[in-house]
Amino acid sequence: MRERLALYLDLIRWNRPAGWLLLLWPSLSALWVAADGWPGWHLLAVFVLGTILMRSAGCCINDVADREFDRHVKRTANRPVTRGAVSVREALGVGAVLALLAFGLVLTTSVTAVLWSFAALAVTLVYPYAKRHVSMPQAVLGVAFSFGIPMAFAALHGPDLTWQSVTLSALWASVPVLAWAILGANLCWVLAYDTEYAMVDRDDDLRIGMKTSAITLGRWDVLTVMSFYAVHLLAWAWLLRDRNLGWPWHAALALAAAQAVWHYRLIKDRTREGCFLAFRVNHWLGATVFVGVAAGYTLR
Repeated sequence: MRERLALYLDLIRWNRPAGWLLLLWPSLSALWVAADGWPGWHLLAVFVLGTILMRSAGCCINDVADREFDRHVKRTANRPVTRGAVSVREALGVGAVLALLAFGLVLTTSVTAVLWSFAALAVTLVYPYAKRHVSMPQAVLGVAFSFGIPMAFAALHGPDLTWQSVTLSALWASVPVLAWAILGANLCWVLAYDTEYAMVDRDDDLRIGMKTSAITLGRWDVLTVMSFYAVHLLAWAWLLRDRNLGWPWHAALALAAAQAVWHYRLIKDRTREGCFLAFRVNHWLGATVFVGVAAGYTLR
């Protein structure tokens, strides 16, 4: 049992929390914006635990879908499913249990959040296969990694609906335009950091026929990554311009911009080490934006 547990923890990347942090920070930022401040302990716990569980479930699905490709990539060849230490059925079983636990958390929020969670799950299931057919699958990942944003708004703006009263128009109305705009801003961030990630494996992906943004962008990869960072931060600044978040918010944006400049220095030579480090530390940029949002609402 101890050995199986160790394998399962390796399967869900438990020792690499950067993955779920990349999902967590934008979800929490959106939660604070949707609540116009402190959202309460219940929703905070739901989104933190739900993010960890769904990212872990996503790892299980991704490793099963990519097991034939991963064995040809240096960085992924030793993953549990790829090397046969965990069977496909076992990995899918672990993923299903984790997804059900996350769904149980969503059930404690609102009807609209529950319904939007099905869309989030659908995108999560589609992403691993997008890498075979879409020239920039990172865009699909961006939607999957950003779905905590509309769900945060749905959890707060659709609590009065019941299963009998919910309609398609009411479901859509539970997520305002602001939420979709924040999702778009976050999509740019995901495109930035996951392109950095794809730059690490570009040679291997070319050899095995995998499609990634790093391959599609070619020599324009670094410039495009930096453009994504710029749009991400400028969009956040514009969308929250009338929230009166004060100096903490402006300081956070300046610090996040400084981090983006550092990322340019890490990726400009396109080394594996530099690009991988840039990807791994991206969660600090997301954390900076969240701290600016939370502190701004607290001190205004």
